[in-house]
Amino acid sequence: MDIVSELRALVGDAGVLDAAEVARRSAGVWRPDNLKAAALARPATTDEVAAVLRWCHAHGVAVVTQGGLTGLVHGADADADQVIVSLERMRAIEDINPIQRTATVQAGVTLQTLQDAVDARQLSFPLDFGARGTATLGGMAATNAGGNRVIRYGMTRDMVLGLEVVLADGTVVSSLNTLIKNNTGYDLRQLFIGSEGTLGVITRLVLRLREKPTTTNMAFVGLDGFDNMAQFLKHMDRSLGGTLSAFEVMWQSFYRLVTTAPAKGRPPISQDYPFYVLVESQGADREFDTQRFNNAMESAFESGLIVDAAIAQSDADCHGFWSLRDDVEQVMHGGLPVVFDISLPIGEMAAFAARVEEELPGAIGADHRLFIFGHLGDGNLHVIVQVKPAVYLAARPKIEALVYGGLKSFRGAVSAEHGIGLEKKPWLQISRTENELAVMRALKAALDPHNGLNPGKLL
Repeated sequence: MDIVSELRALVGDAGVLDAAEVARRSAGVWRPDNLKAAALARPATTDEVAAVLRWCHAHGVAVVTQGGLTGLVHGADADADQVIVSLERMRAIEDINPIQRTATVQAGVTLQTLQDAVDARQLSFPLDFGARGTATLGGMAATNAGGNRVIRYGMTRDMVLGLEVVLADGTVVSSLNTLIKNNTGYDLRQLFIGSEGTLGVITRLVLRLREKPTTTNMAFVGLDGFDNMAQFLKHMDRSLGGTLSAFEVMWQSFYRLVTTAPAKGRPPISQDYPFYVLVESQGADREFDTQRFNNAMESAFESGLIVDAAIAQSDADCHGFWSLRDDVEQVMHGGLPVVFDISLPIGEMAAFAARVEEELPGAIGADHRLFIFGHLGDGNLHVIVQVKPAVYLAARPKIEALVYGGLKSFRGAVSAEHGIGLEKKPWLQISRTENELAVMRALKAALDPHNGLNPGKLL
């Protein structure tokens, strides 16, 4: 059976790459290796996606769907005998409705492309994170991506009104709902959001838009204790009357990393504080919003919640603050990172971080670097342990046991926004009960009985 020839008959010669061509493609910005697969199909329409899946289902060939390859949990890895389905040729924004405030898009559209398109119409798609130029909307829905403004707008699943999905056997389920309220039975879209391509291939989406904020106020803040950081969150959220849009935290080690050469960023305030916060408010009345933001900052100073701050005076200042938070790739310099994306109750974060810092030397030795940052208001921390390449393979399982193993007693989750993939599958039972896992397996068996979609991932 010549898989490449069979698939080219379905989607055209330009729509399929053979194994040699696949092997020349990078596996992603976080990966040093290249892709592997028997073939890579690039369908241009939903019907072509359905044809590819129907053929693969009939011939027992497993399918792995890929978007922008910005994931961190090996959720889009394919084996040499599998077919990759890439939505890279499905990049059309089909409709932007400024009255209903929705966008209908194909799954291969990148986040930044949509953001730019709706911005031109004075609208906003507020989901945002550093990989905006590469991450695709279909991939974001499949992994339920989070990002920088979850505190105000929620995760991807909170912004998806409708989906079109192709099931394992090629059946097209088109539920392109444009209504915010549609209480008509099972909400099928939620089955596929966060399912990591194991239940179906998302081909089109209807996304909820918001009115574009016309004002942004930001500050970069230094604090002398974690308790003050948590209280500062409550203070700003209460004081800003619902306009708090981001509350990003950094432990000192990460702040120093992104504000010291070879990083391009420079410190807006001293590097000597134990904790830092990037706080953002978005509104619609420049004079009123600025006064309210400044008043909130002033009262935080007066009450001793914060000890230093740089307040943005321009759009360039805002961009500079965000560039520090987004410069995560600095953790690649000087070693190899073991990356964790976890959720914790805010009240448990300081104790958890302290335990990790205390126990790491005993687990892997003193020659490592620990970086912690994340979305405090969402209960989401990114923990990165950087080690030397020579000890990476030996150290990684010990670090994972320490970080993931410690989560259960703190009532935490092994994944906040990156998904499960292959990497976190052995630890999923920390966050899910046996009965929950049984229901997940039943859904998988019902929608993909031959286990042909992204097999081995998540479950």
